[in-house]
Amino acid sequence: MTSLSRFLSFASTLVLTAGSALAQQQPAADARPFGLTDRMEIVYQLQDGKGKPVGVIRNRVVNFTTEQNKKQTITTTTALLKSGMYDTKNKLENLQDLRYMCRQDTCFTDGTSELNAESLSSFRNRLFTYDPVPLAWPNHPTVGSTLPSGGVTVQVSSTAVDIAKVYATVKNRKVVSGQEPVTTPAGTFQCYKVESEREHGTAARADLIMRSSQRVVDYYSPEIGMVKSEFYDKKGNLEQVRLLTMRNGSSAQATEPLHQKVKTKLK
Repeated sequence: MTSLSRFLSFASTLVLTAGSALAQQQPAADARPFGLTDRMEIVYQLQDGKGKPVGVIRNRVVNFTTEQNKKQTITTTTALLKSGMYDTKNKLENLQDLRYMCRQDTCFTDGTSELNAESLSSFRNRLFTYDPVPLAWPNHPTVGSTLPSGGVTVQVSSTAVDIAKVYATVKNRKVVSGQEPVTTPAGTFQCYKVESEREHGTAARADLIMRSSQRVVDYYSPEIGMVKSEFYDKKGNLEQVRLLTMRNGSSAQATEPLHQKVKTKLK
């Protein structure tokens, strides 16, 4: 082999190696949770039970990371989103980081998003430690099957002692129908229907817990994510609707991050 041939062979190897490394750093679009892309914005309108707008949620994709198990047989792709909740006058009411994940044939939403912002409003100048459990959304669920519970527990403490635990749990999740068209201002999507119970509570101690619950009906598309959510009180009255109104890849400015201590559990 001539010197030129050896050089070309070496250069080709470098290109292939670099390409392989780049592919590992940048997950393919079909391996990302709900088909999210860089800088994508997802907007939901919040409505009361009568259809009156009461707020907006804006989620912005910031970046993607990937990791593999020890045997390098399973890859998990995580999307970091900045999520802001705004009132009808576009005033920011709550800001948080969310992490959506994709592993094999299932996507996961962040359990932190299930906590109402006002649940922590009475604890001012306190330390919050978040312990979320992601909610699984299979790409091909079986009608009649149950899905794992998820949500978040927040330890509220001072610099000296623990004060209370605030939690939101989504449980008794069941796939009640196969893919059916659901139309929103963002378009028409083929969605699975999942019913569940969402419980909120504050525990000052083990024998003193204040709790409330709602029945939730979610319509989700494996390709898009959550399309529509309906929240009902104990009497079956519709309290709130969360409706997908926009999903695009525009380059509007992302919201600032909310720094918090997080431990994530995957079941």
